[in-house]
Amino acid sequence: MNQLKTIGIIAAMVISLVGCNKSDVNFEGEFDNTGGNTNPDLPRTEQDVRNDFQNLNLQPGINDVQLESLTEGLFWKFRVIVPEGASDTNKKPLIFNLHGSARTVSADIHKSTGCLIEPATDGILDAYIISPNSDGKLWYEVNNQIQILALYDLATSYLYVDTTKTAITGYSDGGNGSWFYMQYFPDMFSAAIPMATSYNTVKNDGSIEAIQKPLYVIHGENDQLFPLATTQGYVDASINAGSDITFVVAPGLDHYQPCDYVSYLRDGIEWLTNTVWN
Repeated sequence: MNQLKTIGIIAAMVISLVGCNKSDVNFEGEFDNTGGNTNPDLPRTEQDVRNDFQNLNLQPGINDVQLESLTEGLFWKFRVIVPEGASDTNKKPLIFNLHGSARTVSADIHKSTGCLIEPATDGILDAYIISPNSDGKLWYEVNNQIQILALYDLATSYLYVDTTKTAITGYSDGGNGSWFYMQYFPDMFSAAIPMATSYNTVKNDGSIEAIQKPLYVIHGENDQLFPLATTQGYVDASINAGSDITFVVAPGLDHYQPCDYVSYLRDGIEWLTNTVWN
């Protein structure tokens, strides 16, 4: 994959969404609560996506929703966990949570937040958590880049998000995705917590550039899919290039015990709140 070329394509595709004037168009009555255009005679526009997002009935707690993208009939499925008490005067942090097994096509795979991210943040971080569905594609593929960038823009535009406190995390494929967005979209997130990953930061031309924001990388000692030595090598190479990485090895854990990583992710969340956001 030519990553830089792909990123240029993504930037061109979402720039109109990011730069759209949010008050230009009013399509009141043309959208339903699941994020859909109820008038088939109207073509979808960037403002349609914005209006649909604003019409989602997001309440404190878990919200499982879908949103029609700029492509008619293509829906993004995602979970939004809304913190209590968020308001214009009480803005909350935002965490993107990328699930593992990204190539798995499942309507519910993004709903597995009870395994890791919810217990890891419970009692120590009151934040918006957005957990998208990969739709069977790796997180760095074009469709998912569009989805992540668009959901980030929509969330930071219309939810009560403290944009100085944003982060991305994920397990396995999701961990690789969190590395990717930190490397190529460093302005979006202030930190990343990848888990059980194997992400090589070497670019297509053979160079390694420092990741501009800090990472807290967690890896199981007995990971069968991504051997510890391989991930350690990638981490060391990135550190040598100037990246700020805290590398934590989870003794005895393998790749197929994601829920057993809760205590390690809690440590990462405390690092995020006490070191990065302090």
